[in-house]
Amino acid sequence: MPAVALTKYNLIYHQRAAPIKHNRSIRICASILGIGCIAAGANKAMVTTAASSSSNGGAYTTIKERVRFEKEIKKSKFIAIAGPIPDEQSAQSFLSQVRDQRATHNCWAYKVGDQYRSNDDGEPSGTAGKPIHSAIESSGIDRVMVVVIRHFGGIKLGTGGLVRAYGGVASECLRNAPTCLVKSKVRMGVEVPFDLLGVLYHQLQSFQVEDIKQDYETGKDGITMVTFQVDFDRIEKLEDAIKSHCSRDLVFYKR
Repeated sequence: MPAVALTKYNLIYHQRAAPIKHNRSIRICASILGIGCIAAGANKAMVTTAASSSSNGGAYTTIKERVRFEKEIKKSKFIAIAGPIPDEQSAQSFLSQVRDQRATHNCWAYKVGDQYRSNDDGEPSGTAGKPIHSAIESSGIDRVMVVVIRHFGGIKLGTGGLVRAYGGVASECLRNAPTCLVKSKVRMGVEVPFDLLGVLYHQLQSFQVEDIKQDYETGKDGITMVTFQVDFDRIEKLEDAIKSHCSRDLVFYKR
């Protein structure tokens, strides 16, 4: 069977066995579809799904929800607001939602995979946006934006004081945030004979797959297409289980 090109986010499969003539085969294809968010830390019950892939094609840690931290430093009020952002385009929207037009400064930084930006918003260069970004990097959290709002209290903090203030409140804000582990979801399709549906569904349930759909209009007698989502790190085990229990020739191809 000729190979079909994958995008860079697709999982690559290699044909492991040559098709047997006149034997019915099960064909499996996979592509990165989305992500599941599994809560970590104090709140471990939350599980969500979002239409995005992680920066390394596997898993990363982000925050579950918007959080806020306030601190007064030498009569200046610093308010740090952190929130999850799925991509760089979402950063501007987040900033417009949380910025305070009455404040002296709205400084910020974000990180989305290998992409990041920061802004001092009128503070001396490198004293606000950069320490906020450093706090994000130190936290190990990805796909997050932190905006630190300052209401000037009349006392200048100096370069070092500003770095400590902005970096400190950003770090404390992220430290208090509930986090979750985001795992890539993969969409798989299995073309299977009717008599193997029971066996297939048993394996799918065992691997806790999601969003199972079935299509009988395959143009082939006695064959149906079953699609579903599975965690990226369970693909190989699920694949082996299906092959083992179905006992049919398997042809893997790229899409």
